[in-house]
Amino acid sequence: MSLYKVFFIMGVSGCGKSTIANLLSKELNIPFFDGDDYHPEKNIKKMTSGQALNDDDRQSWLETLNKLAQKQLIHNSCIIVCSALKEKYREILNRDISNKTNWIYLSGTFNQIKERINDREGHFMSSDLLQSQFDILEEPKDCLKVDINLSPENIVKKIKEELMNKSEFGLFGLGVMGKSLCRNLANNGFKISMFNRHIDAIEVDVAKKFKENYPELSNSLAFDDIAAFVNSLQEPRRIMLMVNAGKTIDYVIEDLLPHLSENDILIDGGNSNYLKTKERFDYLKTKNIHFIGAGVSGGEEGALKGPSIMPSGNENAYKEIKPFLETIAAKDKNDLPCCTYIGTEGSGHFVKMVHNGIEYVEMQLLAEVITIFQSLEYNPDEIANILESWKATTNSYLLEITVDILRKKEENDWLIHKIVDKAGNKGTGNWTTIAAAQLGVPNTMIASALFARYTSFFKEERTEASKNFEASSKSKPNISTEAISEAYQFARIINHYQGFRLIQQASENYNWNINLSELARIWTGGCIIKSDLMTDLVQVFKSQQNILNDETIKNQILKLKASVKNVVSECVLNEIAIPSLSESINFLHNFAKENSSANIIQAQRDYFGAHTYQRKDDPSGKFYHTQWK
Repeated sequence: MSLYKVFFIMGVSGCGKSTIANLLSKELNIPFFDGDDYHPEKNIKKMTSGQALNDDDRQSWLETLNKLAQKQLIHNSCIIVCSALKEKYREILNRDISNKTNWIYLSGTFNQIKERINDREGHFMSSDLLQSQFDILEEPKDCLKVDINLSPENIVKKIKEELMNKSEFGLFGLGVMGKSLCRNLANNGFKISMFNRHIDAIEVDVAKKFKENYPELSNSLAFDDIAAFVNSLQEPRRIMLMVNAGKTIDYVIEDLLPHLSENDILIDGGNSNYLKTKERFDYLKTKNIHFIGAGVSGGEEGALKGPSIMPSGNENAYKEIKPFLETIAAKDKNDLPCCTYIGTEGSGHFVKMVHNGIEYVEMQLLAEVITIFQSLEYNPDEIANILESWKATTNSYLLEITVDILRKKEENDWLIHKIVDKAGNKGTGNWTTIAAAQLGVPNTMIASALFARYTSFFKEERTEASKNFEASSKSKPNISTEAISEAYQFARIINHYQGFRLIQQASENYNWNINLSELARIWTGGCIIKSDLMTDLVQVFKSQQNILNDETIKNQILKLKASVKNVVSECVLNEIAIPSLSESINFLHNFAKENSSANIIQAQRDYFGAHTYQRKDDPSGKFYHTQWK
């Protein structure tokens, strides 16, 4: 990846852009181009006649400069001078090269610049038009701001110190994910600073040694001193925290705060609880520091080659880190980044939490499917071959890795036979279940997968129980391979319905305005739950918030329903544990009923607690209480 950069020098006419560009060009030995030279003739005539340019006049001019920048970047860095007074102008100039641009804003007062313009001769821009430029000026935030009171030589010196010697992005914490993200950023041409703590005899020169091991990090800066790390970064500083969730994040924030400046941006890339992210967002806002909660999915390989990223926080702050995150993210089938602004506060960590909940179920369903095939006396290779054939109709990342897992052998046996059956967890499934309960959403499948993991952890008690309650029947279940496949597909649809329904409810409750179609899109690449089904949901969510109302999915459920009923009933009769598969059909049976058993519950509640109830024969919604005895 090329390390070439475009240095855009901007500001109102008369601020000295061309002078500074010329000096900087000589210092860096790269070409510079004056944007004024690329105005079409009609623009020059308009300005010469004393008329200000409008946005339509500037559109083609800005597009020309963007193409110029892209052409130059093929072979070298360059400097382009352009007033670029509005944010939307800079967006045009940044188009397709935002990860390769540095903005330098030459700032001065109206009177100071007017005096300079009046001293110039032969320039088509008169001082009379200066006020119109100040009127539309939108000062950039993500830039190097330089006061034109400095001498031209000192301005160039400051630019070199800030942009040439300092890093664009900082990574705090060099665990597995942190290291992979560092290499990803460096491979994409970003100059980065890396920090890892120093602990005598335990963690010594971690960042330095890491840098030495990978050639792509040769241009990076390595630190174990926080002050030096922070000072190595361009302002506003962008620092991604890749440390353990929980109190560690708070300790790191407090360690960093004395060294930060207003408008610096901290990005939490770990699996933090969304409520804690909101607390940190609010706390740092009082310090004029931006806090971005960014869910990152994809594991070690995804972090290196392209993860799915779910950032949330202040939207303007996100725009300042957008070029970095979207560049390193995975790409979807249309080559768009699997990274998008989710919403404010902790919404990014919320959707990552639910992502992990959906992941829990997807993993559990595959585990249950394998258990069923084992009961049919298939060996791991045979099961792998069956699952391999499923890729044609229901492929996913988890299906692919499960096939690989089943085929892995150690000596003369399959490795899967040697792994202790106690599943761990890091809390996100638990948080998802709690959030579903708090929001009142029936996320029953994530709960079933979570409690299946909890059950697995009671290995000794399970061993004892197996002796006391050994299966009475040893016969094989009467289930076809096709029926198992269809039951699996059915359960996955219900899982995705429940997961996205939880996100929709949270979005409504917290006013996050989450775009479910866009969320599904960034989950089609780079992440653990990417699948053909997820790709289908991108289109479904463009017209439906409830996937069960989509005609195609509705027909799929009706077609698959018979198989899941057959599989679940056979497994129950043959004492095969399938908590998530069985929950999928139980949920639908409970959910797809106009009249449920809840009327009994309401009567019971009114009997012992006078909680009241509503009547079917009273459409007003009035609440009643009865003396039941």
